[in-house]
Amino acid sequence: MMKNSTSSTNSTWTGMVPVDDTALAVTDTGGPGIPVVYLNGQFATQGYWRRVVAELGTGWRHITYDERARGKKSKRSADYSFEAAIRDVDAVLAARGVDRALVVGWSYGAFVGAHWAGRNPERALGAVLVDGAFPYDWLDEAMEQRIRKLFRRMSWFLPLLRPTGLAPRMTAEQQANSNIELGRLSRERELGPVLDNITVPVRYVVASGTSFGSRGDEQERIRTSLDAVTARNPNIQIGAKVASNHGAILRKEFPAIDAAVREVAALDRGGALKT
Repeated sequence: MMKNSTSSTNSTWTGMVPVDDTALAVTDTGGPGIPVVYLNGQFATQGYWRRVVAELGTGWRHITYDERARGKKSKRSADYSFEAAIRDVDAVLAARGVDRALVVGWSYGAFVGAHWAGRNPERALGAVLVDGAFPYDWLDEAMEQRIRKLFRRMSWFLPLLRPTGLAPRMTAEQQANSNIELGRLSRERELGPVLDNITVPVRYVVASGTSFGSRGDEQERIRTSLDAVTARNPNIQIGAKVASNHGAILRKEFPAIDAAVREVAALDRGGALKT
């Protein structure tokens, strides 16, 4: 395993990292291993990664955190935009003294990981993107209205879940806006160029099962948008296509995710193909 040239601690650190008008709950296992930063789903928490972290083991430096107003401890903010999520990656790495890292993102976190890796080729060892960051135009005006209606309907019971960390401390409108922004970022004309310009190794771990609420083969059509991406950019490959659906993939397919992390780490920049 290659050596990590960044600074590190020798024991697990848990605390709050300030950024902008808020603070994020962060856990850093420390040690000299390769830093791996885990980027959560849109309203998920760092606890979702526990099986992936356990499978990789103690030879790696695992950094997890809860995004703004997510989990039990991360604070509220006036800004829940995608650009704020990108800034949060930089803030966490700076606070923990990490210069270069491998990013692993699921769902919304896959979008964050793709953008961050594309913008920071000198700092990104590579990226593993788990069932997310597919360039596909799924958002239209009718879908936008359905999203707003859904979150309005959920607004009565979400406050009951917030003390447990199972629901974000965001209003229904803020959650809907975040979801709609993601739909706009997913459009081929928006996400396609981001993926085309990535120059570090990227491996996708793609689900194949159908999730609750999906319509027909919609999810599979979204996933097949990767075929054009991998044809254009040789740095990006599908590392695994697994049986689980989107919601179960971290819980059931952690060996495939860990294999992709190990593959990307072994490639680092020395093995990346130039485009």
